Formats: sequence, C-alpha cells, structure tokens
Amino acid sequence: MFNFAFATGIENSAPTIDNGAKRVDELEKCGFYVHWRTDFALVKDLGLDFLRFGPPIHRTWTGPDRYDWEFADLTFGQLRAQNTVPIVDLCHFGVPDWLGDFQNPDFPALFAGYARAFAARYPWVQLYTPVNEMFVCASFSARLGWWNEQLKDERAFVAALKHLVQANILAMEAILEVRPDALFIQSESSEYFHPETPAATVWTDRYNAERFLSLDLNYGRSVDAQTYAYLLEHGMKPEEYAFFMRRALRNHCIMGNDYYATNEHWVAEDGTVTTAGEVFGYSEITREYFERYRLPVMHTETNIRMEAEEAAAVHWLKKQWANVLRVRRAGIPVLGFTWYSLTDQVDWDSALTLDRGQVNRLGLFDLDRRPRQVGHAFRQLVGDWKAVLARQSACLTLPVIMPDEADSPAVEAQGRRAREVRLAAAARS
Repeated sequence: MFNFAFATGIENSAPTIDNGAKRVDELEKCGFYVHWRTDFALVKDLGLDFLRFGPPIHRTWTGPDRYDWEFADLTFGQLRAQNTVPIVDLCHFGVPDWLGDFQNPDFPALFAGYARAFAARYPWVQLYTPVNEMFVCASFSARLGWWNEQLKDERAFVAALKHLVQANILAMEAILEVRPDALFIQSESSEYFHPETPAATVWTDRYNAERFLSLDLNYGRSVDAQTYAYLLEHGMKPEEYAFFMRRALRNHCIMGNDYYATNEHWVAEDGTVTTAGEVFGYSEITREYFERYRLPVMHTETNIRMEAEEAAAVHWLKKQWANVLRVRRAGIPVLGFTWYSLTDQVDWDSALTLDRGQVNRLGLFDLDRRPRQVGHAFRQLVGDWKAVLARQSACLTLPVIMPDEADSPAVEAQGRRAREVRLAAAARS
C-alpha cells in the first residue's frame, strides 16, 4: 500500500504527421531505445517507485491479434526486476500504420484486444493509462489538423473523441478480465477558458463545457443539454451516447489530470483562443474537476520549458507541489505527483508538427542523461516528503501490489474482492 505516488514518465508520443507519411517516435528521438537501462536506473536513483511508461504501439502491435513483444519483454522485465511499478501507457497519441487513424470505427474493439493481450502477458502489472489525454488527442488530430488524420472538422473531432473514449473503456474492461484489481489512472489535460470581453462568454461557456467531454463520457456523467445537442449534431448517435452512460468502471479509476502553463486560455469575442499562462493554477482547476467527478486525484503531468535559466523549472516544481499540498489540505484525495518527463523531449515546441530535432529542455535529465537542476530538486522533494505523507493518513491509500509481491496470495485475494465490488457496482447501475 502507498499513501502517495511520486512518479516521472518516459515520453512515448507516437502520432503521424505529413498526412501519415512520417511517424513521430519520441522514444527514438529521446534516445530511449539506446539508453533504456540507464533511464530505468535513473528512476531508482530519484527515489521513485512509480513510472509512467508504455511500449511503442506502432512497433509492438503489428496487426489484428499480432504482436512483437521483444522490446516490451526486455523493458518490463527490467522494471519488474528493479521493483518499479509501471503505470502503463498503451496509446499515446498514435496508432499503428495498419490501423489508419482515430476515424477508424474498428479501433476501439481492436485496441481492447491489444490491451487484453498485454495484460495477459504481464499479469503482474496493475496500473494503466490505456489511452493518454483523449481530449487532447482528438483535438490535435481532428479539430486542429496537426496529427494523424489531420482534419479540421467538428464531425471528425466527435468521431475521434468517441472512438478514443470507447477504446479506453473497452480496454479497461478487457484488462479487468485478466487483472480484476487493476487500477486506471486517467491522464487528461485540465483546462480553463477565460473571456477577454463579455461578448466572449458565449464561447467560454461552450469551451468550458467541452473540456470535460472525454472524462464525462469515460465516467458516465451526463453532459448538459447544449453539449448533448452538439454531440448529436456532429455525428454521435443516441445509442452510442448510451454506451458511455451505462458503464460501471468509476470504482477502478483515479482522475489523473495534467497541468502546464499552456492549459489556461484567453478567448476573444470571435472565439479565437490564445495562451493565458497560469491564471487560476492547478489547485483551483483541480477543485473544479474533483467537484464534478468525486474521484481520487493524481497530478499526472507537468513541466516547464527551461530557457536560459534552469532555475525557472525549479520554481515551477515548487509552485506545482505547493498546489498539490493546498488541494490535499482542502480535503481532496490527491494520491500522486508526476514531473513529466524523465529526460528532455524533442520537437514539442511545435507540438510535434515539425520534424526538426529541436531539443526541448523539459526533463529531469538532459538527453546525455545528466541531471538538470530540477532533477536535483525533484529528488530532494521526494526524499523530504515521502515519509511525511505516509504518516499523514493510514486511510488515504493506493492499493498497489509491488512487482516483487505479484505472485503472493494477496494478489488473488485482492483480485477476488475487486471482482465482487465491480459486479455489485454493475448490478446497481
């Protein structure tokens, strides 16, 4: 059992650009295929027990019911050997070439098969983020035209979002068939839209409702009448909406939310959106999300670009941690905090739309695996707070079974209890 999960992540985004002609593989750009053993050792050196990481979907999932597990066997074998708990990220902004893109209606059911196969091969894995940032992925792929299908159409956006959330739900159900006590940590962008003028409120009201769409559908929370009409107008069928409303998986979920300086927006009276920077901040926005879903929370992503001075990242780390503590003290069950990612990233300054090899100084370590100032600060933060948080509450816990305990009778007993709880929840819904 853990009272709090400090984590980092291995950046594994894999969308396509240039109308599908080019794959953006952040694992390759960041040198992970070469340095993965070193990277995993750095996770232990930071004092972390948890790591957001997933296999490269386009290399692993080679066709319907066909998989190449070689690299996953190596990497997950090492994580188990070093007793690091993976939060497995199965779909991070891209699908294999053979599957096309997120307009493909076959994606959800096929993805569930992939998730089930992964869970069966690695039954010791308990924590998952089946589909990362569903709202962001649908927006960037089908509303802004940046990735994958590269469309700029509301019907395409609704189709992508529908398929992404369906895939996430079906994957959760498939994983639970194999690992009944699995837990799912959604990693979703927490947004807020601020009106620049009174006339802009017609837009901000819409945008601030739509920002919840992926989680509303995922958790089976009814949307408002205007949003429901929007979904139907742009291609969602009533029976498809009903699919989301009748699922009973909330009791297996932790509402992971991400916060960056780009998550808050100014909106002009013509609906144009620009970055606002930190206005409300993580704590205020997280309170809104918690009040809507009433689920345990984990801060699943943050970083800030380091320009000339690395001290800016240390300052941002302190601010985010102060926000996490503030939320906890307000009575919201926050179970974890993540600096994302372990190393610097590449080409995120263009949202991965340009393949320039531009290194983005965002990590705890640079791409030569040398620690940045924020890496030292994060290690210190983890060391200072890990034991303190464990003493604050014996009840606020994350029921995680460590990899080195995965073969113990406790796993079977916990799985049996989890299956009973799920069946009871399904009977009530």
